[in-house]
Amino acid sequence: MIETIELPEDVTAAMDHLELTVEGPEGSVTRRLWYPDVTVSVEDGTVVIEGAAEDRKTSATVGTFASHVRNMVHGVTEGWEYELSVYYSHFPMQVRVEDGDVVISNFLGERAPRTTPVRGDTEVEVDGEEIRVRGPDKEAVGQTAADIEQLTRVTDKDIRVFQDGVYITSKPSRGGA
Repeated sequence: MIETIELPEDVTAAMDHLELTVEGPEGSVTRRLWYPDVTVSVEDGTVVIEGAAEDRKTSATVGTFASHVRNMVHGVTEGWEYELSVYYSHFPMQVRVEDGDVVISNFLGERAPRTTPVRGDTEVEVDGEEIRVRGPDKEAVGQTAADIEQLTRVTDKDIRVFQDGVYITSKPSRGGA
């Protein structure tokens, strides 16, 4: 089974042992692509993913690798973006980014601030009650947004009453799903 992904003009790809690096106007993304009997190569502006065996697992892995490469190309050309909103009823929480960490202070009146790291080449923008998370790596952007949302998770109170927190309001949509 062979999958080929055409690269746009402003995107370059390079294979270094098992690491595929895709570079474009929005940045670069590197990912390790390895599975037995599956080879990934870059030839004349296309990424070729070839499975030596014809069994179900190898075919599924070839499709997965092709999807990863398409997501990498989309990330370095257009980027991935999540939008989050800050909700509070009584205690006004402050959200800021400092030294590669997202810091939320005064959540439910707590004295200790809650922090989570920003992953990879992800940029976090705080504009009042809105937070934008964007970057070229789909997994790093998604994990950063999820970490920010989980940072304000309330475990010991009734979530129907205590709805303060930071929630994802917009995710990137792409593909046939």
